Amino acid sequence: MVTTVLVTGGVWWAGDDEPADPPLAAGPPLAGPAAPGAAASGAPAALDHKAKPRARPKATPPPRPTPPPAPLPRSRPITLAVPAITIEAPVTELGIDGKGRLATPPVDNPRVVGWYAKGATPGERGTAVVVGHRDTRTGPAVFLNLDSLSPGNTVRVARADGKVAVFTVDRVRTYAKADFPDKEVYGATGRPELRLLTCGGAFDSRKGYEANIVVFAHLTDLAQKI
Repeated sequence: MVTTVLVTGGVWWAGDDEPADPPLAAGPPLAGPAAPGAAASGAPAALDHKAKPRARPKATPPPRPTPPPAPLPRSRPITLAVPAITIEAPVTELGIDGKGRLATPPVDNPRVVGWYAKGATPGERGTAVVVGHRDTRTGPAVFLNLDSLSPGNTVRVARADGKVAVFTVDRVRTYAKADFPDKEVYGATGRPELRLLTCGGAFDSRKGYEANIVVFAHLTDLAQKI
């Protein structure tokens, strides 16, 4: 049974951070009057205007979309990679803190991402949640450029069972922490999905970032390597 975390208010940390038919093939030009002296010069005779046009080529049907893979069994994630923003990061397990909020990855290792271990594993039916810092007091962190992702980008997750789950980004959204849509972000959809989260919006030295950036993605493929 997959348990989905609902993070009240969205404050999970005070961050430091079928193509058109091809055109009809052109047939030979219709004959007009022969040019003066054409026959005498050995030039080709004008083509018969009753000549049949060439057969119209058949349209090539579009390729059928590849169906997504079946949901995978449970297996913890080991490494997460996002090629579009040059990320390859180890994954650590996260739980819930004393206030009922999702814990954060260690700030002393800003290149690590955290996976909510009580929820779905990446590739399993359900919504897997992975979070990472945008920055820390020591500088930029692993999810600094998360908001630059676009639909169609991919996220790869290597799992302990040797499988690599490939997710395709559907959308990227920024939500004010006070208006964070818990159900939309964390709710199950009936298929394997992945959420990547980090901080975003304006930064306040006392309150931290005002918003969260969320990447929505779903399982589309399996790969041999990360």
